[in-house]
Amino acid sequence: MTSTVPSVQPGSFLTLHYRLSGPAGVVISTFEGSPATLTLGTGQLSPALEAAMLGLPEGIHSTIKMPAGAAFGERSADMQQWLARQELIDMGVENEEYAVGDVLQFPTPDGKGQFAGVILDFRTGARGDAVKLDFNHPLAGQPVSFEVHLIGVL
Repeated sequence: MTSTVPSVQPGSFLTLHYRLSGPAGVVISTFEGSPATLTLGTGQLSPALEAAMLGLPEGIHSTIKMPAGAAFGERSADMQQWLARQELIDMGVENEEYAVGDVLQFPTPDGKGQFAGVILDFRTGARGDAVKLDFNHPLAGQPVSFEVHLIGVL
């Protein structure tokens, strides 16, 4: 009887450890804690990272190098926007003191998830207080190293 090792396919349910790094270092890593679980095709990882895992066998520990912009697209000026302080409050973002570089979490329109924005600047004036946020992925436009240890593939 021959045993076949499962491999990553579209829609696979995965248990894995992964580490995303860019030129400035590690952005996220699960290696120091519990492994992540996710289903391919549900948007939990970028489509490029999911495509890079297709065909990988269960048990593999590999590092995938992606050129600048391949993993999360290029940086876009359209993803930098001014939001009035009142808009932040209306979206449930706490009314507290912020600093340039802080990451704010926002609810998705359906209320089931979150997305992040990094504070770039502040404005006060006759039109009210506003915050300039960058909604680009932190690794957009950069080369990415994606280290993955596939613990289980269903």
